[in-house]
Amino acid sequence: MTRDGAEMEYVEAHGARVPAVGLGTWQLTGTECYETVSTALDLGYRHVDTAQLYDNEREVGRAITDSAVDRDDVFLTTKVSPRNAGRNALIDSTGESLDRLGTEYVDLLLLHWPNPLVSVESTMAAVDHLVEQGMVSHAGVSNFPRVLLDRARDAADTPILTNQVQFHPYKPQRGMLSHCQGEGPFLTAYSPLARGTVLDDDTVQRLAGEYDRTPAQIVLRWATQHRDVAVIPKTTDPEHLRQNLALFDFKLTGPEVEELTKPSLLKSGRAMLDGMLGELR
Repeated sequence: MTRDGAEMEYVEAHGARVPAVGLGTWQLTGTECYETVSTALDLGYRHVDTAQLYDNEREVGRAITDSAVDRDDVFLTTKVSPRNAGRNALIDSTGESLDRLGTEYVDLLLLHWPNPLVSVESTMAAVDHLVEQGMVSHAGVSNFPRVLLDRARDAADTPILTNQVQFHPYKPQRGMLSHCQGEGPFLTAYSPLARGTVLDDDTVQRLAGEYDRTPAQIVLRWATQHRDVAVIPKTTDPEHLRQNLALFDFKLTGPEVEELTKPSLLKSGRAMLDGMLGELR
């Protein structure tokens, strides 16, 4: 439940119960990152996502430590850089991540991108070791195509909890979502607002007016109404943080969900390019 008393929905898989709305922290660093995570926790966020590549694990960890929220009540995810995909590097770099985060474990560890120079089997063997040591509670992947997702599932003793991918109305990932729903992992949606480009969509604007909601709330509700999908939108604005949690007291109709779904390679590619600005996510 959020500070405003709104009920939270959850996605569940392999014994984990994960808040369906979390906080993404890509491009948040320094004081801005610390203050944003602190505000989010105060508002009721209990799902926070970071990564080695974000260079903000220290600030994320300090915000969690300094908050009034118990560490065990926060579902904390970090992601291993693909350059650390090898067994020894993955184990060592995860230990360094835990030191920066100021915690003895992360709830979820993902490989951020596949590394074509390192076998998935080697990577997952290292993750299994970290789970056995109690440093990682759950394992997953990010930006994995279906063939590599299946290889990771086959290679790991630890169940694959999620595949974190770009997911929004212009990139609805129908094949990946259907596969995950059938095989057990849930899908974690990064860039669920398509770097903001979807907010000006005519259908989004119309439904926002009809439901008396913000465009972002319409798009995030579109995502969370898909079975087994969690979203991790990023914002630094306290009011937007609050609004992004306030999704579960209304529901779009089936036809409205379909109307919002507008697969577009051009728009999804442009959104990714505009957001990345040449920087590896």
